Amino acid sequence: MAEIMVPEFFQRFPMERVTSSSLDDKLAEAGRDLVTVLFLWGRDCPNCDIAKREILDAAGRLRWPQVRWLHDNVYDDFDLANRFGLHGIPVFLVFKGHRLRGRITSWPGVDAFADAITRQIEGRGG
Repeated sequence: MAEIMVPEFFQRFPMERVTSSSLDDKLAEAGRDLVTVLFLWGRDCPNCDIAKREILDAAGRLRWPQVRWLHDNVYDDFDLANRFGLHGIPVFLVFKGHRLRGRITSWPGVDAFADAITRQIEGRGG
């Protein structure tokens, strides 16, 4: 099996790290039309590494000017995992402005993920 660990992920696909204590301030900075994707992951999580690898492989498709990416390793920040009632990772929480607009649990693949985020950008999301 090919190596899927992606230790350089956050250098190659920049996301700002947040914590349970900084997330609300970071979301408060968002304008009404800004979409924020919060990637909740864990160290040594094989499914998280699959998502990271596919995100890197499709980086051009997953960067939009009106989308800001944040992340947190929930193994190091149980408060954030508890706040959002996580039962597994990876999870992608989608905010428009400061309001939670959706949750993508597990990794659905690049096409489904890109479609879901595009719907939020265009205001057609749930």
